[in-house]
Amino acid sequence: MNILFAGGGTGGHLYPAVAMASELLKIVPEASVSFAGTKNGIEATEVPRLGYRLHLLPVRGLKRGGSLQALLSNVAVLADFATALFSAASIIAREKPDVVVGTGGFVSAPVLLAAQLLGRRTLIQEQNAFPGVTTKLLSLLAREVHLSFTEAGAYIRRKKGVFVTGNPARSFPPVSREDALRRFGLMEPLPTLLVFGGSRGARSINNAMLQWFGEFTSGANLVWQTGSLDYERISRQVKPSGRLWIGPYIEHMGDAYAVSDLVVCRAGASTIAELTNMGKPSVLVPYPHATGDHQRFNAKALVGTGAAMLIDDSRLDTPGARQIVLDLLHDSGRLASMTASCNSLAHPDAARQLAGRIIQLAKQ
Repeated sequence: MNILFAGGGTGGHLYPAVAMASELLKIVPEASVSFAGTKNGIEATEVPRLGYRLHLLPVRGLKRGGSLQALLSNVAVLADFATALFSAASIIAREKPDVVVGTGGFVSAPVLLAAQLLGRRTLIQEQNAFPGVTTKLLSLLAREVHLSFTEAGAYIRRKKGVFVTGNPARSFPPVSREDALRRFGLMEPLPTLLVFGGSRGARSINNAMLQWFGEFTSGANLVWQTGSLDYERISRQVKPSGRLWIGPYIEHMGDAYAVSDLVVCRAGASTIAELTNMGKPSVLVPYPHATGDHQRFNAKALVGTGAAMLIDDSRLDTPGARQIVLDLLHDSGRLASMTASCNSLAHPDAARQLAGRIIQLAKQ
């Protein structure tokens, strides 16, 4: 069995593919698995580090906006795409994959298209509630399309062979709340707010927390991941205490979820999958510059079921935003209801289900 995964550029497109590959090899250890990507994406270092073969392609994403500079850049991008399509066809002819799996982004487009033109079976896994251009166009010829959100189906121009399977996300070993409190040096079993914005951080969220943290830690615990870019600035103004843990990165994310009652964070697809799988109520602050504003669509999918609340990035510095988070953190009844809604959206076995579908396609 020979499977080729195409997806990368960012961790949001790469790690679901890695999760599927890992589960597939647990089921079929003798399978051959490889990845296609670019030398500038996260896959260039992560895929070899994880022990998989990587095929490099000369492909770039389109520039957004209508400026002359963007237009000229996109002419070169389209020329690169033609080269990448030829390279992808050569890889597929050489590797002869039984199934080509695309996880979105500009990396997957030439590989999926080449595979479809050459008559190879393709499967698309879409992470976001608002599908990207690659998914919307190439889903028409894919054998199967797997969505993370029911809402994404409205943008897919087919109904047969479309499934809501969820987004493969990290899994965490179980840990007690007491052990998690000790991990972060928190001295009291108070309501706990978890705040994070990714490995680099989210400046607007961090700036809001600088204004809020004193009021929050007067009656609650706070676990705050600042990200690498803001940690030095914030650590000069905020010091850890028995009710506050602060750091650039949370090494033990499972413990952070275990100790938290409410989460404030962005609305990336992987984060949403973790929140629902862990049953964590959240206040989501969509990144306003995400492609196609897809984080807002992700957030609205949770808000619509009662699993989360949404605050615009531009409104984080208002007293109203602070009060929303503070009131919710101390409303145990509302948090319990939101937890139940999260649990109804969870897909903790998404990676295994998707691996199973890939295997079935390969056997056909």
